[in-house]
Amino acid sequence: MISALTAISPIDGRYSDQSEPLRAIFSEYGLIHNRVRIEISWLIALSKDTEIKEVPKFSTKLITKLNFIVKNFSQKDAQAIKKIEKVTNHDVKAIEYWLKDTLKKEKEIIKVNEFIHFACTSEDINNLAYALMLKESLQKVLIPSVESILKQASIYSNKFSEISMLAKTHGQTASPTSMGKEFANFGYRIKRQVIQLKRQEILGKINGAVGNFNAHISAYPKKNWQKFSKEFITSIGLVYNPYTTQIEPHDFMAEIFHTISRINTILIDFNRDIWTYISNGYFKQKTIKSEVGSSTMPHKVNPIDFENSEGNLGMANTMLNHFSEKLPISRLQRDLTDSTVLRNIGLAFSYSLIAYKSCLKGLAKLELNKPQINQDLDQAWEVLAEPIQTVMRKNKIKNPYEKLKNLTRGNQSINKESLHSFIKLLNLPKNDKDFLLNLTPHNYIGVAASLAKKFK
Repeated sequence: MISALTAISPIDGRYSDQSEPLRAIFSEYGLIHNRVRIEISWLIALSKDTEIKEVPKFSTKLITKLNFIVKNFSQKDAQAIKKIEKVTNHDVKAIEYWLKDTLKKEKEIIKVNEFIHFACTSEDINNLAYALMLKESLQKVLIPSVESILKQASIYSNKFSEISMLAKTHGQTASPTSMGKEFANFGYRIKRQVIQLKRQEILGKINGAVGNFNAHISAYPKKNWQKFSKEFITSIGLVYNPYTTQIEPHDFMAEIFHTISRINTILIDFNRDIWTYISNGYFKQKTIKSEVGSSTMPHKVNPIDFENSEGNLGMANTMLNHFSEKLPISRLQRDLTDSTVLRNIGLAFSYSLIAYKSCLKGLAKLELNKPQINQDLDQAWEVLAEPIQTVMRKNKIKNPYEKLKNLTRGNQSINKESLHSFIKLLNLPKNDKDFLLNLTPHNYIGVAASLAKKFK
């Protein structure tokens, strides 16, 4: 019996609780449910069309019952379809047979039961089902989860906007910034990607075996099937793709996966920076009395949430990048290599979701350690070599960079007194000299604080 302890994948084992919101969407049940929804929606659409006289307009009672089947579709129903699939060895055909059997006592349906799955190839059903699954998962799960991280980044960017800290470039001491500005940097990057994700078109097609409405035209040659198809796809909340082969080419999916992958890459960068700030003592982590940081070192509180997030983001991106490269490629008008890959979208999204939750959990534990931050600033007066030489340039003093380089590079004795002695000897206007003398590593942060406060 499969349980959280015996599941091969951690998605269904160790992390099953975290991935639960995606289970109903991307499970086999979720896929079958969406296929049933498309089949019934297509049948209802045919009944509403006055040009398809062979399918009379359904009664309100029947439409209510058809919608009830979709709304109340159960795991028992899905199991019945899987049982038929064992005979047909075809998952979509099994749904057609199940619907015919389920509706066999409905007089209105008996007369038109061959219009279930009318003129459809399996991919007409599948591509729309997956499109709906993607749309639901993005709107209800992934985007809100990323926006929770964005919200926390915004809170910290404002809360820490005026907390000066020593920046590092190439791992070396650099011009100071503010802790809030660093959160704003990452928040802004993520926000741009979320905007793109929200604007993403989610496409669909329902145009037959090679995308030309061949079968449709053979039955109803005068009907404008392109218009009918577009209206149907729009009615279920998707965007019509007029140019396809047997399959919708999945370019929009690649766009989605690339955007999520970029979000994940930004978050990997974010996790690593926060991990480093914890390592440097700029942040402490709130402790839970019952938790153990290390099996042998009682003093340790490891940044495991950020490490967990980074690892899961890597797993997600490995799959997302493969999806993006593979899915838009199909031999000629159709091959089946996409079918297996599509079934794994839920895994990539689950690893992403687990990572987002871990990152958010880690952010909630952060406690600023101002004494450590201030100590590092107090020991880094050499960072003021930058503004000094810049003001010297403005006043046309020769070789300012070289003079500050000789003074500060490798000189461990640089402090407030040595810098002030250097400044006082410079031939500068009083206002410039006073400005430099009033600079400290704490207040030399440019517009970092205001930028951090502006980020929402």
